[in-house]
Amino acid sequence: DVQLVESGGGSVQAGGSLRLSCVAYVNIKIYSCMAWFRQAPGTERERVASLYTRSRSTDYVDSVKGRFSIFRDNPNNTLYLQMNKLKPEDTGMYYCAAGFGLCTRPSSYRYWGQGTQVTVS
Repeated sequence: DVQLVESGGGSVQAGGSLRLSCVAYVNIKIYSCMAWFRQAPGTERERVASLYTRSRSTDYVDSVKGRFSIFRDNPNNTLYLQMNKLKPEDTGMYYCAAGFGLCTRPSSYRYWGQGTQVTVS
């Protein structure tokens, strides 16, 4: 089975930064899409940022544009999410996901990590 393992979450003050990492235990190039999702208590999981692995094209939800950046390190099969200028509303569990098809569509993602908590106060 595919394994995606996230790390890098934590507690930070508003305006601070965090970098999340997602190590894939397979070659990430086999997926056409990789993404970060987040879920706050009582809300639905939302896609934050996605990356087309072949073209390296990226897409972001409006609320994080200009603050977050998704990128990958192929040799280490690692996906990152650099989060700057964090806001309290960015608080939530962040999940790494991988899949195929249209990368902006949540149903494209078949494989999920366990999540890493981000708390902004």
